Amino acid sequence: MRIIGGAWRRQWLPVPSVGGLRPTADAQRETLFNWLQPQLPGARVLDLYAGTGALGFEAASRGARQVWLVERDARAAAQLEANRERLGATQVHIRCDDVARLLGQPPEGGPFDVVFLDPPFGQGRVAPTLAALAAQGWLSPGARVYAELESEVDPGFVEEGGWAIERERVCGQARGLLLTRSGGEDDP
Repeated sequence: MRIIGGAWRRQWLPVPSVGGLRPTADAQRETLFNWLQPQLPGARVLDLYAGTGALGFEAASRGARQVWLVERDARAAAQLEANRERLGATQVHIRCDDVARLLGQPPEGGPFDVVFLDPPFGQGRVAPTLAALAAQGWLSPGARVYAELESEVDPGFVEEGGWAIERERVCGQARGLLLTRSGGEDDP
């Protein structure tokens, strides 16, 4: 995995051989971080289903104040920790935990400004994770959530859940959605 911008630009980070790991493509990440650039400096960022940590490390490289990477697989979490050490990324924290269990409680340290939600495809985790983020106070006012799902999935369910699609991009088999709470519900 390669970091594409910021302080660690062009740094290559090893990726563990873990089944189901699907790093966000460079082109998709570049578009996403162009969208988010105004929100990143000083932001508190949460990368759920972190996998390779591509999104979280990229956010840290581009000025996020604090980044939490949440990954259930112990081997992937160990590689995230090794990558954090390699970069000297003191603002990055790794948590080996189940996302659903974690989001069932209020966030430690307060809400997040940017959340990356890139679960394994085909498991229907986007909708329940979005609901949990809103229900437990995980989002700061005006927070942005980037959700990645299969390109063939109709994203209408996100609007039904109280979210507005701010931006959308389909790249290959992935559909990336930049979301905010709809109807002025920035503070859930």
